[in-house]
Parts: sequence; structure tokens; C-alpha cells
Amino acid sequence: MPKLQANGINLHYIVAGDGPDVVLLHGFLGNLAVWHLQMVPQLRKEFRITTYDLRGHGYSDVTPTGYTPADMAEDLKGLLDALGIQKASLVGHSYGADVCLYFAHKYPDRVERLVALEPGLAALVDDRKHHTWPGWDTWVSKLEEVGLTVPEDKRTDLDFLLQLSLETPKLFGPARGLPRNRGPLLNLIRNTTLITDYEVVGELTLDAVKHIYTPTLLVYGEKSHFLSSYDVLHKILPNCESILLPGGEHFGPLEQPELLTEHLLRFLRQPLPAFTPVPAAEPELAKS
Repeated sequence: MPKLQANGINLHYIVAGDGPDVVLLHGFLGNLAVWHLQMVPQLRKEFRITTYDLRGHGYSDVTPTGYTPADMAEDLKGLLDALGIQKASLVGHSYGADVCLYFAHKYPDRVERLVALEPGLAALVDDRKHHTWPGWDTWVSKLEEVGLTVPEDKRTDLDFLLQLSLETPKLFGPARGLPRNRGPLLNLIRNTTLITDYEVVGELTLDAVKHIYTPTLLVYGEKSHFLSSYDVLHKILPNCESILLPGGEHFGPLEQPELLTEHLLRFLRQPLPAFTPVPAAEPELAKS
């Protein structure tokens, strides 16, 4: 279980393969295993892949505070520095994608290219807190599919839904159907600033996003409940290719890993063109 010191904490990480550096960041309440079930075995054939557990997640240190995108970006910088990686391509899912965007904004010279899978972005969080956000119904329906009941007055209650979600069995991989280890995740939700830090915009305002010139592949599921963020980001990221995965929801690395890996490999292999700002193109609908 290799760990290193980065930004004053211990981060659990794994390095696999040889080639250009690619670093993968998982999402909110996840861990690095999300990448290793199916994607890393393919990616490692051409790239040196580094995955790690974000602060507070998996086997990395749990701290009382320090979970804003800015904090997480400094953790990422510390990881790269400790591993001697001057420049890498970054792949982030959900909150991990937010962190990658923040890092690309603050340290553009350290990022070769960026793959942002389902970023939510704190600057857009108010849209997802409104009672009309379609994600509430999606979330409740997923809980009800596994036999959990959500009272009518709790259908837009973030804390309630988060804690109830930890009672669902694992849905992917060899441990599918087995119960989750709820203790560490409940501790993270209840005893740290993770939830409030998630909403801290910091320097990554929507105006700042317009100045992220890193070549970016923006990917969402066609049925994702984060499409309100997609609607904004694919128009304002200046050097962006956007893709909607047909039939996909929010968890592409687990739901459609083969298709997602195909798009990552294509994007990571292609030569880096000289950048000239152009109006954002309409998204490609990825082929299944």
C-alpha cells in the first residue's frame, strides 16, 4: 500500500505501466479502485498511469478540513512533485474533474491535456440545489431500485440522501452485491468539512474557466443528471472537444468503461495542435 507525503498529508497511490504520464482522479466518496476495474489494464499498455485516493478517501489521510478544489489541487501538485512528474495529462471524474480543471487553471504549464468526465463545478452548484434539479428524481429512483424508501419530504434533502446512499450494496466489480464499508464514509460526511468545501468556488469562477486553454476532452453521459453543468462548460471551455456517451448516466468509468477508454486513448494519442480560439462546436454523440 504505497503512500507518499504531499501537501502535508499521506496520499495512497498506485503507478502502473510505462510511457507518457497520465494521472487519474476519482470522484466524491469514491476511491482509486474505480479506475482499476477495467480502464487501467488497457491504459497502462501505452501510458504510465498514476491513480490515487483523494484526501479523506480510500487509504489516504482523513483531515478535519482541506477539501476545497483549491486544497485538492495543491494535493495533486504535491503528488506530482513527489513523483518527479513535471507535466502530465489529467483525467478526472465528477469532483476529481473539478479538481483537474482548478489545477489546469492554476498550473497550466503542468498539464499536457485534460479529460474532464462529468464535472459539476462549484460555480454551478446552486443549479443543483434547486428543488427542480432532475438529479433529485434520478437519485431517489436509484435508491428505490435497491429497495430503499425515501419519504416525500426527504426527496431533495442532500444529507439524508447521502447517508441513505451508503446503505446501497456495491453495484460494480467483483464485490457487486456486497455491503459497503459505511464507517469511513460516514465519518467523512459527518466529521469533516467535505460537504461545505465542495461548494467553495475559489478562483475557479465561470470567467476563469473561459481562460483554461489546455486541450480538453469533456465527457458526459447522454442521460446524466449533470447535464446542466455540461450545457455551460462545453460552450465556455475555449479548447474543448465534447462528447455525450449514448445511454450513459453519471458513472461512465463504471457504466461504460470500454467505450470511455476508447475515447481516452484516441484523445491521448493524437498530436497536440497549435491552439487558436474558435467557437465551441456541437458535441459529438459517441458511438456505442
